[in-house]
Amino acid sequence: MPDLSLIMLGAGDSTRFKHTVKKQWLRFGDEPLWLFATKNIMQKALFEDIIVTSHKDELDYMKKFSDELIFVHGGKNRQESLKNALLHVKTPYVLVSDIARACIDKEMLTRIIKEKGEADIIVPYIDVSDTVVYKDETIDRDDVKLIQTPQLSKTETLKKALAQNTIYTDDSSAVKSVGGSVKYVYGSKRAKKLTYFEDLEDLKCKESTSKDIFTGNGFDVHPFEKGKPMYLCGVKVHENIGFKAHSDGDVALHAIIDSLLGAIGAGDIGELFPDSDKNYENIDSKILLKNVFDFITKVGYKIINCDITIMAETPKLKEFKQQMSKTVSQILCLDPIKVNIKATTTEKLGFIGRKEGVAVNVTSTLKYIDWNDL
Repeated sequence: MPDLSLIMLGAGDSTRFKHTVKKQWLRFGDEPLWLFATKNIMQKALFEDIIVTSHKDELDYMKKFSDELIFVHGGKNRQESLKNALLHVKTPYVLVSDIARACIDKEMLTRIIKEKGEADIIVPYIDVSDTVVYKDETIDRDDVKLIQTPQLSKTETLKKALAQNTIYTDDSSAVKSVGGSVKYVYGSKRAKKLTYFEDLEDLKCKESTSKDIFTGNGFDVHPFEKGKPMYLCGVKVHENIGFKAHSDGDVALHAIIDSLLGAIGAGDIGELFPDSDKNYENIDSKILLKNVFDFITKVGYKIINCDITIMAETPKLKEFKQQMSKTVSQILCLDPIKVNIKATTTEKLGFIGRKEGVAVNVTSTLKYIDWNDL
């Protein structure tokens, strides 16, 4: 049984990347970066457990990608995320890496693991080839090391080091602060960390983004309720006959949300906005759709189009269709031509024909955001 576990840190906000898509969700082929980087290390060594930290808003979605990995709620910084992950480590040694360092080669990993047990922490580094100036003074560049990950620690020593209140930029700094021993091994210039968008050019292992197209279907129904306004696609279409619902009841926006979530495999509207949650009582459904759009973008998808069919005997919707298309397209950052609204009746059949409510069916198509186009 392996005496080593792997922790992959991927809970950050990706603020320095400065794009609406988070770097950990950029697609290399058809895999998000966090999964690509994790598999890259998994394939080169044996681990008892593999633990991935995730931003709280993305944790449930990450879990849908693998049942082999342990997913852990990240903290407000790298150190808190690592402490959360260490709670799940049962082995005497732990290897900690950043998902942003996707191109770890086998030779580098072998050099690190070979030294396991030779110090409290094994730390890879690369040399500096340029002149180094520190506080306006030129210093000997041979005395400078650029520290990389993954770093291999004795688990209990790392836990002890992180129990302090001080925030450290890497594990070796924390281990040294409690008197732990450090052994440096040469890393790899291929193991470039993706921090800024420009760093993508230096990732030698990156793959072109998959051109796959994803289709999702959404269907929703709401009965009428008197004494409240009716909203469809974010547009008020009736003053005093609305929908019975926990939110404002915009059945069309709810169906759009389900179609988008279906396309990316993220469940349904009830999982994200349960009707048991008071925060969503009477909420404007445009807010819910905007939240879903932001999430879809962060995890690496671009919407191509939405085709919306509204089934209603009443009210008549012809005069509202253009405004509906405009409203939805603005939320989804699409041209209005890419949001099609169709209104039909059921020829007086069923609950719709009896004028008891409205049903909406939506088909949406999406694709991955291509890092080549950013």
